[in-house]
Amino acid sequence: MSELKKCIVAPDSFKGTLSAVEVSEIMKRSILEAFPNCEVVTFPVADGGEGTVDCFLHAAAAEKRAVRTTGPYGEAIDAYYAKLGRRAVVEIAMVAGLPQAEGRRDPRKTTTYGLGEVVKAAVADGCTEIAIGLGGSCTNDGGTGFARALGAKFFRRDTGEEFAPDAGQMTEIGRIDVSAIRERLRGVHIVAISDVTNPMYGPNGAAYVFAPQKGADPDTVRLLDDNLTALSEAIKKNLRKDVSQVPGAGAAGALGAGILAFFDGEIRSGIDTVLDLVGFDAALDGAQLVFTGEGKVDAQSFQGKVLSGILNRTSKKNVPVVVVAGAADASADEAYHMGVSGIFTINRKAEDLSVSRQFADHNLAETMRAILSFHKLS
Repeated sequence: MSELKKCIVAPDSFKGTLSAVEVSEIMKRSILEAFPNCEVVTFPVADGGEGTVDCFLHAAAAEKRAVRTTGPYGEAIDAYYAKLGRRAVVEIAMVAGLPQAEGRRDPRKTTTYGLGEVVKAAVADGCTEIAIGLGGSCTNDGGTGFARALGAKFFRRDTGEEFAPDAGQMTEIGRIDVSAIRERLRGVHIVAISDVTNPMYGPNGAAYVFAPQKGADPDTVRLLDDNLTALSEAIKKNLRKDVSQVPGAGAAGALGAGILAFFDGEIRSGIDTVLDLVGFDAALDGAQLVFTGEGKVDAQSFQGKVLSGILNRTSKKNVPVVVVAGAADASADEAYHMGVSGIFTINRKAEDLSVSRQFADHNLAETMRAILSFHKLS
């Protein structure tokens, strides 16, 4: 029998079925059933999308801070962030995510204002580094709402009056004043975490690539792209910056560009930032095996996603990796060339996802049991 003494569990969510935290708990429970004396270190991870804050609360023993804030259409909502010392982890998906706009999706009108209110609360709480997950937004306002919540002012080009531009009004911006942001956030650094590398506008930009899933028809996509182009020009004129082509500027409806321009922030790889913050590398010392997983392993899994980030680190310490996924296509074989020891899918019958998703927790547990039983024999 091969005894398992230390194991790392670091899965992404199985989107639409199980959260990363739920997957972690099932994997951990299965390991301890097979190896009761094993040290199991769990790191449910996300790459900046929905669930990023919850992952930090679980993996890094962060403090949960509740905030009353503003939703994507101006309604009052409850949100929270994770506090780790003087660092806060926030996510746009919690404040202005796609589920919150379900049944009324209109990226011309949604705002990132509530995100600014959450960041304001974190700064008042003593946080000096704010990490913001950019995945899963329903917005396309270039971060103007976020900036206004923290003191930025936008003025009309024709009349000079201050106004609150939405995603369809960027062409009206004449002057931008971010002096209040500079004062309020003195000594505070903002980091955007994202796996998106798209530019601010253009054929591969925020509007054309992401706005359709937020409810935009082709005419609206063109309108949004034109407005982001206009916002970029206003930023160049007023702030003397060109952030439009920075990789990731188009993330979250060009919120990435807004963080760069209005806050002098930076954009980092989502999974690498997350793994650094939770101390993944140090936890690998002495580990015999790493379990990770996601809803589907495909070509995108190796393009800055959770799996590729984990493999980049485990390969340096020669720790074997087992991937447990909801599904895998032919391109998943690439994982074996990157150091994966095995890929296992959890569906035990030939069922459509609409059926199998109801049994995802059971199927995951049974698959883990089978893998661990084999490990005992190896």
